[in-house]
Amino acid sequence: MTTLPLGLIPRGLTREQVAAYCGCESLAAFDDWVRRGIVPRAMTGTTRWDRRAIDRALDRRSGLLSDPGPSIDEWLAEHAR
Repeated sequence: MTTLPLGLIPRGLTREQVAAYCGCESLAAFDDWVRRGIVPRAMTGTTRWDRRAIDRALDRRSGLLSDPGPSIDEWLAEHAR
């Protein structure tokens, strides 16, 4: 496996990495955030979370986006039809 340059954060994060990235104190706390829709689920067909989708979800939740549009889960549900 190739090592990323120092300071470069991978876009696809593992459950442990994304929990730490979100500042959750435990995996159970992160799982609760996912269950409550605070952050999206792992990318379809993977066990990885998209860092940009996490950032967008947290930006929406904290009011940083003026026109947030649909969440990734809402968009996927709408376009799955």
